[in-house]
Amino acid sequence: MYSLIDTHSHLFAPEFDADRAEVMQRAREAGITRIVMPNIDLESIAPMLQACAAYPSLCYPTMGLHPTEVKDDYRQVLGTMKELLDRSVRGDASHAPFVAIGEVGLDLYWDTTYEREQLLALEEQIGWALEHDLPIIIHSREAFAELYDLFAHYRETPLRGVFHSFTGTAAEAHALLEFPGFVLGINGVATFKKSTLPEALREVPLTRLVVETDSPYLAPTPYRGKRNESAYVERVVTRLAEVYQLSPEEVAEQTSRTASALFFGHES
Repeated sequence: MYSLIDTHSHLFAPEFDADRAEVMQRAREAGITRIVMPNIDLESIAPMLQACAAYPSLCYPTMGLHPTEVKDDYRQVLGTMKELLDRSVRGDASHAPFVAIGEVGLDLYWDTTYEREQLLALEEQIGWALEHDLPIIIHSREAFAELYDLFAHYRETPLRGVFHSFTGTAAEAHALLEFPGFVLGINGVATFKKSTLPEALREVPLTRLVVETDSPYLAPTPYRGKRNESAYVERVVTRLAEVYQLSPEEVAEQTSRTASALFFGHES
C-alpha cells in the first residue's frame, strides 16, 4: 500500500450525503492520507467545513468562488468569503485553516455573460493568494488564452498553485508550466480510452503533476459515468505509471511529495 493525496475532491457535495462515512473509509483503505476540498460558492461553505470537522486528519478546506457561480452579486459574495478567509488566517475561526484559494478561474464553456466579472473575481482572489501566501486552485474551461494572458502579469510574483483538471495539449502544458510555482492536476480523464492527455503528458516532468479526482465528477475508467470518489485516484496513478514507465509506488511518492509541499508546506 502506498500513500496518496487527492488534491481536488468535493466529498462534501449532496451526492455523498447518504454514504459519506463509507466513502471516507474506502479512501483511507486506498491509501489516501489527505483530501483537499475546494469550495464552490457561499452555500457550499457550511457542508465543506462540516466534512472537514468530521474528518480532521483527512480533509482540508479551501476558500474561493467557482467561475460558473460568478453572478451580479459576486462582489458581496467575495466580501463574505474574504472575511472568513481572514479569520481563518488569524487563527480565530472555529474550523481548520484554509489550505488554498479555490476553486477559482475562468469558465467560458457554458456562458460568457459574466466573462468580465469572472476576470475581475479571479484577479481579486489571486490577490488573496498573494496576500496570505496560499496556493491557488485554477479552473479553466474554454478560456486558455484568456487565462494565460492574465497570468503573464503575475510571472514575477510568488504566486503558486494547481491548474486543476488539465486536459490540454503538450503545447498548452508547456505554456502553463512557464509559471514556475504551478503544477498540473491530473484526474480520471487520463484513463479515458480516447483521451489524448497521456500523449501530452509524456513531455511533462512528473515532478510538475499532482493527482486528483474532482469527485463526484470525472470518474476514471472503469467507473466512467458513475459517481466518482477519492478512492478512485488510485486508477489515475496506475495510468500515469504506464505513461511514465514507472511503478505506481514511484508515481504516488512523487505526486504526494509535490502536493504536500504545495498545500501543506512540507514534503511527505
